[in-house]
Amino acid sequence: MLGGPGPGTVVDVGGIASRFWIKVRTHSVFVLYTPFFVCLASGHLDSDAFRRCISQDVHFLKAFAQAYEMAEDCADDDDDKSGIRDLRKRVVQRIKTHDALVREWGFELPDESISNNATVKYTDFLMAAASGRVEGEKVPGKIATPFERTKVAAYILGAMAPCMRLYSSISREIQALLVPDDRSHIYKKWIDSYSSQNFEEFAFQIEDMLDKLSICLTGEELEVIEKLYHQAMKLEADFFSTQPISQQTIVPLARVLDPAEGSLTIFCDFDRACTAFDSSAILAEIAIITAPKADLDGSETQITRMSSADLRSTWNFLSTQYAEEFEHCMESIVGGRQAEKLDYEGLRNALEHVAEFEKRANTRVINSGVLKGLHLEDINRAGQRLILQEGCREFFQKIVTNDTLKAEFHILSYCWCGDFIRSAFSSGGVDELEVHSNELTYEESVTTGDIVRKVESPMEKLQTFNDILNECNKEGRRLTVYIGGAVGDLLCLLQADIGIVISSTPSLRRLGDQFGVSFVPLFSGLVKKQRELVEDGSCDWKGLSGILYTVTSWDEIHAFILGS
Repeated sequence: MLGGPGPGTVVDVGGIASRFWIKVRTHSVFVLYTPFFVCLASGHLDSDAFRRCISQDVHFLKAFAQAYEMAEDCADDDDDKSGIRDLRKRVVQRIKTHDALVREWGFELPDESISNNATVKYTDFLMAAASGRVEGEKVPGKIATPFERTKVAAYILGAMAPCMRLYSSISREIQALLVPDDRSHIYKKWIDSYSSQNFEEFAFQIEDMLDKLSICLTGEELEVIEKLYHQAMKLEADFFSTQPISQQTIVPLARVLDPAEGSLTIFCDFDRACTAFDSSAILAEIAIITAPKADLDGSETQITRMSSADLRSTWNFLSTQYAEEFEHCMESIVGGRQAEKLDYEGLRNALEHVAEFEKRANTRVINSGVLKGLHLEDINRAGQRLILQEGCREFFQKIVTNDTLKAEFHILSYCWCGDFIRSAFSSGGVDELEVHSNELTYEESVTTGDIVRKVESPMEKLQTFNDILNECNKEGRRLTVYIGGAVGDLLCLLQADIGIVISSTPSLRRLGDQFGVSFVPLFSGLVKKQRELVEDGSCDWKGLSGILYTVTSWDEIHAFILGS
């Protein structure tokens, strides 16, 4: 497959609170995918688990009220004092009405509520920040200048702001899944409360105050606030991830798998699924930038190469031709009436045209000579420096180091060079994966320009997938997960027990829609599966259901399969 860098986007990140939130949003993804929130969103969270969790609210609220009082005392500006006082009043009012609000939600709190370990860790952390015990700071009462006292007020707000934003973000994610008039969801009133405009305004009010208090701070002081913000978010995430859940759940997948009955096999595409750029463009660029070097020491090898200028011209022509012919190929197989349910045979027949196209494109690349004369050392070095999608390498590292999970994983890729893929993962200590791709041929560690063609089409990917699975199943039933986002991944995505679409191309969506594939956001799909588990007593993952689960980041995949 030929290609280049994907389009970039520019995001207005706003004030300091918004910038901090963007940096820690990974934690919010892991919180959303906890058993607690997946069960709550399904409407089937055990009520005792819910009551235990919200019984901790009053301990958080009392700590917030005390921290706001200390922040108000530290603030120098009258407007700042007034704003912080308003925030404290809202918290105090929430404390007064907490029991009544819980009853309004339809629940009764336990007679006695003792702070659990996760609650104590956060409240102790907050009180330490409010007392100025941060990065060697002095106690506020001994700080001489108003500026130093304002700094501590900013520290306090930084240690509280992510908590409100997290509640607002999570509840809004869940709210979007609810049927507006459905009264059967027992947690709807709780979700409505935290996803309300009133609570959103409260979260914004705290963030605006943090932004205002931080305006005159130095870079080092802003770093202190960022650390406090990050630590607060981590402690909140730990609070939800450690909530005791006694009921059967479907997340995280690794923990609910029964090792006695089977294990997990993960398949993944490489280009655009793991990487931000297409490997073909990177290999071509290696050829182009090393061409002068090859010209100078050409006596080392009998392989002759084009000049750098000729290589770039040839590559540009091949890339343009590939893009134009791919679009023409898609136009020839997409059109007419869309299938109402999965038409697997129709999709497979359509992908035969894609297979023919991909093979012709590879033949042109071989005949062009653009891959001739690359040194294996340069290929490996480029692979080791390759930046993978955020969270991708960390996910595979966690898989490798998880001693309790019986799992293996395979890369299935159209990439021309398996060595490039292996070096990309080995640089992060992930050596256990199996790579199934095409391979470049070498003479004395220098490429000849030829490709050993092993995986060129959707059918060859599927055949490789099935061959691996047949071998694995000799040792017991395997649950299969396939991760990809290109047209060439469609058959494998559908064949796997769980097909996860990441970084999907418009062509994949277009082709899927044409042949009756349903694309469902992963969290939404998990909530539905959790509901099935409770209501039907079982939840079977099976291939060829016609449903593929979509994600926007590797964090979602990590949270679903491994948890936090």
